[in-house]
Amino acid sequence: MEYEVIIIGAGPGGIFAALTLADLGISPVLLIEQGRDLGKRTRGNASDMLCGWGGAGAYSDGKLTLSTEVGGFLSDYVGRNALLELLSHTDKLYVAHGAPDQLYGETSAAFEELSDRARIADLELVPMRVRHIGTENCSVVLKNLQQYLVGRVEIRTDSPVENILTENGRIAGVEIAGGQKVHSRFVLAAPGRTGSRWMKGQAELLGLKSMASPVDLGVRVELPAIVLKEITDAIYESKLIHYSKTFDDKIRTFCMNPYGEVVCEEFDSVATVNGHSHTKAKSGNTNFAILVSSMFTEPFNDPIGYGRYIARLANLLGNGVIVQRLGDLLSGRRSTPGRIARCLTRPTLSNATPGDLSFVLPYRLLVNILEMLQALDKLAPGVYSRHTLLYGVEVKFYSNRIDVSPEMETGIPNLFVVGDGAGVSRGLLQASASGILAARAIGGRIREISS
Repeated sequence: MEYEVIIIGAGPGGIFAALTLADLGISPVLLIEQGRDLGKRTRGNASDMLCGWGGAGAYSDGKLTLSTEVGGFLSDYVGRNALLELLSHTDKLYVAHGAPDQLYGETSAAFEELSDRARIADLELVPMRVRHIGTENCSVVLKNLQQYLVGRVEIRTDSPVENILTENGRIAGVEIAGGQKVHSRFVLAAPGRTGSRWMKGQAELLGLKSMASPVDLGVRVELPAIVLKEITDAIYESKLIHYSKTFDDKIRTFCMNPYGEVVCEEFDSVATVNGHSHTKAKSGNTNFAILVSSMFTEPFNDPIGYGRYIARLANLLGNGVIVQRLGDLLSGRRSTPGRIARCLTRPTLSNATPGDLSFVLPYRLLVNILEMLQALDKLAPGVYSRHTLLYGVEVKFYSNRIDVSPEMETGIPNLFVVGDGAGVSRGLLQASASGILAARAIGGRIREISS
């Protein structure tokens, strides 16, 4: 074998797997990434935004969520207590490589008061702790991690993997674009969210069991920071859940960015919306997503395709991302440049097209979103203002959840899959933790073989 381990993908799952293997003294290890190196990635290049060294997290706002309730499904495999220990270990590694020391959301009297008020508003406030790296600091942490691996793990960027190779029912290595075959004893696939379709295709070719995940669809909400100041000052990011009265659907807030900015992302030529926040540079607004999870049953089995369809519809009507005042939506009219100019909330995404989201969002989703905004207004008066801005659409594409063992091993011996691309995580910290979990198992087996 040319390598003991080949890691596919240099996002958080792949990087922390490489980090763990290096610390265990496992070599040779190859970490292979389809995108460009960190120093060559630029925010102006759509393909660089979600792909390359650091994965999608390189340009995220860098939130590490220390909770077993959000960010993935690892508790299903290792249990809640073991996951808490794993998340704590992973978090300490981030801090050791440059993440800030401050944690938000520690249990406090302020949290308890907000939790009680949320219940009165028909909302559930999920307790959690959050470490905010900040968009401008993510590249620093990722560079530190890369430097730590130099000389210990071989790193190749700009090298897409075409196929995972097997021989006699066991893993054999990978085939890189151009036909080069590289052999290894173990393969750990961490393709990230951008590699979800590739991972789904590989799973089908290899006969791996998997199940479809729900797709999260919704809008990014932007309003003056003062409206949510009490909440963001106390716990920085609030994870709030509401069940709609009309459909009894689960609706949640996601990725709250105090004093942040709304940004556009491109995924497979589809423009969607997201939010960032910096540790130093601040706007006068706070933004967050309202997402509705949709799970489909037979005969439909392509939730990613459904999400892409809704996003493409928004792009068709708005030539990209659409922005609309809540007041215009409620009045049954589209927003125009003139109406946006008169809005008391100044948009931070300047190239969004004023339009009408009611032409994009299905009735069920639209009703759910409006009910969530009304519930939030009871907790934080001013959320349901006619000057609140809605950007659409925000879509979270989740990979098919591949059937794996508690060590992240698939049905093919020595093939492990981790992170968002395998459907086992939905965020930086659990993606990183899943890479550590698999790497520990691989390291243990290699040591057994060597002894």
